[in-house]
Amino acid sequence: MDTVSERTNPSEFARPHRDGELTPFISLLLRGGTLSFEQSESAFGEMASGLSHHAEMGAFLALLASRVPTVDELAGAATVMRRNVDRLEHSIDPSVVLDTAGTGGAPKSFNVSTGAAIVAASCGAKVAKCGNRSRTGRGSAEVLQALGVNVDAARPVQRRCLEHVGLCFCFAIHHHPAARHAMPVRKALGFPTIFNLLGPLGNPAGAQRQLMGVYDRRFLLPIAEALRVLGTKRAIVIHSKDGLDELSTGAGNWIADAAGCCVHESEVSAADLDLEQGDPMALAPTSVEGAADLLLGTLTGRVRGLARSMLILNSAMALVAAGVAGSMREGADLAARSLDSGAAANTLNDLVTTSRG
Repeated sequence: MDTVSERTNPSEFARPHRDGELTPFISLLLRGGTLSFEQSESAFGEMASGLSHHAEMGAFLALLASRVPTVDELAGAATVMRRNVDRLEHSIDPSVVLDTAGTGGAPKSFNVSTGAAIVAASCGAKVAKCGNRSRTGRGSAEVLQALGVNVDAARPVQRRCLEHVGLCFCFAIHHHPAARHAMPVRKALGFPTIFNLLGPLGNPAGAQRQLMGVYDRRFLLPIAEALRVLGTKRAIVIHSKDGLDELSTGAGNWIADAAGCCVHESEVSAADLDLEQGDPMALAPTSVEGAADLLLGTLTGRVRGLARSMLILNSAMALVAAGVAGSMREGADLAARSLDSGAAANTLNDLVTTSRG
């Protein structure tokens, strides 16, 4: 590391190496280079140690944010996230566990990914839904809490939820302690960084199946390829043509599907499944109470129309990612039956009861 530093910095700026050093990586990025898997792993390992200077972290994250991260940069950073995660131990084979977390950072209609997690679990999937508070004040944590779920449940309770209900909520702030070192820097920067992409890649339950929405189409392929490199069983990365980090009923949707040794790109729309079409932003609640009521109403069948179509569309893709459905059409049929039979609402009720111990 000292050799690299000496080679890339004029002597008058040289200083002794110290723990948490990020300058060699910053120098590489300043020259227009990209990080190898090993370099990314090393750099993010330094940040996770808590010894990196905030100024260096800010420079490093800003440089990475100036372009699309490479597959190696994402995979190396995600490896550190996974190594430092406070794991949720359970008895279920991780190869069948699904997460429906997205990056956030996109316009928000209502809590579709949370609803899709509930519907998927009601259809037999095992879902470890990782989530956090949202800048809107109505993210998955806030809405589930408003519905009665104990989002701060202890690990044994989370385990019971996953094993017996088929669904648990993993509050990201409780499972990624190492990420706290970068949080002041991220807040100070005020724009998305690579950490916005990394959060869903570090599921605490070791989920090897993923439905992940991203806030920009540019990230579809790099994220899908990184998940493939990381050994994910099935990962479906999505972005809608009207700018959402979920499947939209208002426009077509881009898909990057990572399974096995390759990534397949495709498109899907609500029209393909004969679902109602329309602008999902017309559904957007203005409060956490409104968001909770809309999600509950859709799960119980009290609310239908466009909200139901959005939920079925995203649930269908979640069921495909989970391996429960072999196609979007089959997934949509399973989701509709779950909503109509009350199975989805019952799953939510079971989650509330079990999470409260």
